[in-house]
Amino acid sequence: MQKRKHSWAAFVRGGNKKGEKMAGENARILPKATHEERKKQEAKRTGKLKTLAGKLLKTVVGGKETVEKAGVEDVAGNLLKRPSSRKGEERGTPAEETICRFIEQGKFLEACDQIHNLEHSGNDGMGKSESLYALLAERMWTVVGEALSGSDRMLLEPLQSVGESLKWEKQKEAERLGNSLETDSVSTWSPNFWRKDLEEKLMQYMTAQIPLFASSADTDETALKQHLSHLERTFLPSLEHRSDVFKEAGLFITYARCCHASLCSHLATLTDSNCFSFSQSLLIYGWIIKMYKRGSQACERPGHSFSLGAQCLVWILLKTEEKLLATARKEVGKALKEAFDIGKTPWADAAVIEIMTEKTEAARRVSESLGEKVEAECLEECLRFLESYEDEVRSFIQLDGCPQIYSSLCILESCCLLRTVWHKLTYICSVSTEQNVKVNGYLHRMEDDIMEHFLQTITTKVKGTLKDHFKKCDSGFDHILESLKQNFLTFGKKKPDIYEALVKAVNAIIITEYMQALLTTPRKTSAMQRRRTVNKIEEDHRMMQTIFKECLGPAAGSLKDPIKAILELVQTSDPEGMKIALLPILKEFPDLRKEHLSAVLDIKDSLSREDRAALLKAFHDNCRELETEANLLFADIEVKPTKCRLCCCLCC
Repeated sequence: MQKRKHSWAAFVRGGNKKGEKMAGENARILPKATHEERKKQEAKRTGKLKTLAGKLLKTVVGGKETVEKAGVEDVAGNLLKRPSSRKGEERGTPAEETICRFIEQGKFLEACDQIHNLEHSGNDGMGKSESLYALLAERMWTVVGEALSGSDRMLLEPLQSVGESLKWEKQKEAERLGNSLETDSVSTWSPNFWRKDLEEKLMQYMTAQIPLFASSADTDETALKQHLSHLERTFLPSLEHRSDVFKEAGLFITYARCCHASLCSHLATLTDSNCFSFSQSLLIYGWIIKMYKRGSQACERPGHSFSLGAQCLVWILLKTEEKLLATARKEVGKALKEAFDIGKTPWADAAVIEIMTEKTEAARRVSESLGEKVEAECLEECLRFLESYEDEVRSFIQLDGCPQIYSSLCILESCCLLRTVWHKLTYICSVSTEQNVKVNGYLHRMEDDIMEHFLQTITTKVKGTLKDHFKKCDSGFDHILESLKQNFLTFGKKKPDIYEALVKAVNAIIITEYMQALLTTPRKTSAMQRRRTVNKIEEDHRMMQTIFKECLGPAAGSLKDPIKAILELVQTSDPEGMKIALLPILKEFPDLRKEHLSAVLDIKDSLSREDRAALLKAFHDNCRELETEANLLFADIEVKPTKCRLCCCLCC
């Protein structure tokens, strides 16, 4: 068995040389061969018979000791000196030599019958039949190999004999199975493995003819196209060219099955590569469809029998399609994660849509049904991404401490872009109602959660900064406003729908917290300190107006501005003028209470007790009950009376 494997391996590496040798050996069967050529062929045949006979001497002449004493070549030579005529064979030529001659002449069916007779003659000492079967199989596979490597028609008869021998084996196997006495020996009978061995040899040869293709992350589409083109123009035509002789020999079914198996194995190896991109996998898919259509057309042409098996190609096509869809999911998911990374500026919506639609369009150019499947996978991957993104947003919100304002704005911007992307996809792709409901649910929840978290973060930062704002020269309030402005301007460049509402909500928080700090900070009785407070309010108000006008543009005109109203009240010099300035405040902010007005009056640098009492009376006369809950700026501001407000002296 070792020699058999060695012989086949040598054939695969150097089939052409072996084919030339076989062509020489078979030249003797030409009817017009010269006398000298016949002598050369006879000499070669005699040498080969010596080798074949030598292999058998250990079991058929005198055992191992005889071979060792006399020498293989001498004993084999003596065997060949016996009469070689038909009549001599019948009279006394050993059956083993006759079998060897049949094997050497390519008459394998005759050899099978002779070995079978020897096997059942009772003279099969030391398993001579098994050795002869092994020699027969080795010679048959050599003929098969030479038929694969060349186109010599002289090999047709020996190859036909191989096919007949396989049919003989199948018949004998059936007979053995029918004989209950020989059932146990069927599984170990040597010819029982011939068909499997033939398929193995054919697969080895065909696999060796496929050019190597080392797929890696650096493999480009050009190299893959060239490889597929080589398979189409060189490998497959070569197999088809050799199929005729195997068809005439009765081995076409086995030959074709091995062709299909070798190609499918190679394509499966290519498809299983994790290095291939979607476009590269699509190249393989398109090539397989092309081969399938070509095979179908070939089957319709009369006289054309060789084509790649439809069942085989459908199997590999489904396998490739599965890989293709998985690659599409992977690449779309990766692109979405890169485009919408938590805490980072997202990509433009056009780039995201292009990533998702280019795969669908490319697949549709190959197959309409494939395009639909790729589109469905891309949409499902969007849903999977949104689900995971929502979990990441929740994790971001639950982080200890207050995350950066910029990161929260990036998430809000991502939600806005994702909404835009999905809205456009509903026009481009076949989006189901269920998918649309799910996506809108994800986006609404994420926007609500991150908006609430963002506003809470702003409230905490502003409240902490304004706590001592009216006691310190630099509390850092201006730094917060400047930071918000820069973040808002960056966020507003993408013009998300939520931008204006977000800025207005932040403005309301800042105004509310500022008024809270202003009305609850204890006042000093010094007139100079009061003037400084008013100047500080005026400076802060100017800065806030500038920032929000820059962020909102004309929309800033609709913002409520209680600070401006309070400045106008405390900067009015005469009491009657203050009464007039109080009326629009009561109209715009109906939730203003008496203690709030009293705290505002504490800021004015000079106000008599009588004037103060007159203003409070005017407030009492003009205040009204709240009809709605709109503009409730002062409702939650609790003001405690200070010593200054309880003092009855005229210095207040």
